[in-house]
Amino acid sequence: MYTLTPKKVAQITGGKCVGSSNGFDTPIIGAVRDNRDVKPGNLFVCIKGERTDGHLYANDAFNAGAVCCLTEQELQGANGAYVIVDSTTDAIKTLGEYHRSMFDIPVIGITGSVGKTTAKELVAAVLEAKLCVLKTEKNLNNELGVPLTLMSINEKHEAAVIEMGISGFGEMSRLAKMVRPDIFLMTKIGYAHIEELGDLQGVLRAKTEAFAYMKSDGVAVMNGDDELLRTYDSKIKTITFGIEASNDYRAANVKTLGTSSISFDIVSSKGQFPVEIPAYGSHIAALAPAAAAVGSLLGLTQREIQKGFLSYAPVEGRSNISDVNGITLINDCYNANPNSVKAALISMSQLPCRHIAILGDMLELGKNTKDMHLDVGAFAAENGVDVLLCHGNEATHIYEGYKLAEKGEAEHYCDIEDLMGDIPNKIKKGDAVLVKASRGMRFERLLPVISAQEQHKKTV
Repeated sequence: MYTLTPKKVAQITGGKCVGSSNGFDTPIIGAVRDNRDVKPGNLFVCIKGERTDGHLYANDAFNAGAVCCLTEQELQGANGAYVIVDSTTDAIKTLGEYHRSMFDIPVIGITGSVGKTTAKELVAAVLEAKLCVLKTEKNLNNELGVPLTLMSINEKHEAAVIEMGISGFGEMSRLAKMVRPDIFLMTKIGYAHIEELGDLQGVLRAKTEAFAYMKSDGVAVMNGDDELLRTYDSKIKTITFGIEASNDYRAANVKTLGTSSISFDIVSSKGQFPVEIPAYGSHIAALAPAAAAVGSLLGLTQREIQKGFLSYAPVEGRSNISDVNGITLINDCYNANPNSVKAALISMSQLPCRHIAILGDMLELGKNTKDMHLDVGAFAAENGVDVLLCHGNEATHIYEGYKLAEKGEAEHYCDIEDLMGDIPNKIKKGDAVLVKASRGMRFERLLPVISAQEQHKKTV
């Protein structure tokens, strides 16, 4: 039986065990990089970052129950065993890859320019109706987060759903080498990280690096509504999903039930059955067939898939919808690119009320940044946005694109404080308010202002 211990960590990474030999054979359960997340049995990975050095918190990790630390240097006054390696970031990747290889369970890798977190949650919700599932938590989808997630696999798990996010060439290869997905789900090729990847063909090339690390009996689950994915030859069995009739798994008869849920039929060669998902947003119907396809591949029945969908819950900051003091607040400020902003605007346009969009810069779009922001502004005007409030240097062009359509009211604020101060004058009870921008804009700062009771004294 496979058991990870400090001694084993040293063997796998080529490191050196230091400290009390009594702890060298203690079982390790999972790994973390933040000492505040340590649980008894964990491996604590000391990372030297821009703002702090994890080595400073090693004893805090030991005191919280860590049985071992992975370090790049000797620890003064260490309270437990630790393993010294040349690079902790390289070592945790090696450990993640090794640990994943020790478990013979289906691993589903998920990527895409937009919708990968939603797809991950949908797939996990479906599979959890029958299986014990490990899934990516928080934003642990990069070259450090993925191996930390893989290190959490244990003998109880019957499947793993791993989100895989990249921003440049070569990253997906490094992730896939660790994950070795049995099923690889791709949501959409869109305008994310275009500054680094160049164009949509570049995004496609970067994302599809994963197929080199899949077995011949692996399965690609591809968005058939996306032209680039629909025509891509993965060299392995491929299942398409989406809304269009040509897909292997598709959503039909879509009905939005206010902000509380969405219902539709899942249609495939195996038949047709109704599902309901307690979530907001038209993107749910486009992604859910992928989750149904994965569930079917792993032997779930229609009834189990229906049950799984009913347990779905969105991740914080991803199309979270709430009623606050008479308004419908759509918190989608985790991140943004042209595709995701347009999807959010389409979803809001289906609500029977006045529509307010508070939009900020979409970052890392490269040389076409201006045109993409102008296009989003025009799209907002054509898709029912009554009032547009913008902040950010690039968001100036969202404002300009909207104004050119001569549809509704728009404002651009150079200073975030000016936007905060004017929000009470722009929002009325009964409005739907979408908040969306790239993570670097920190638009979560606006949420308390929008939610404040005293801000909404007007009525429509």
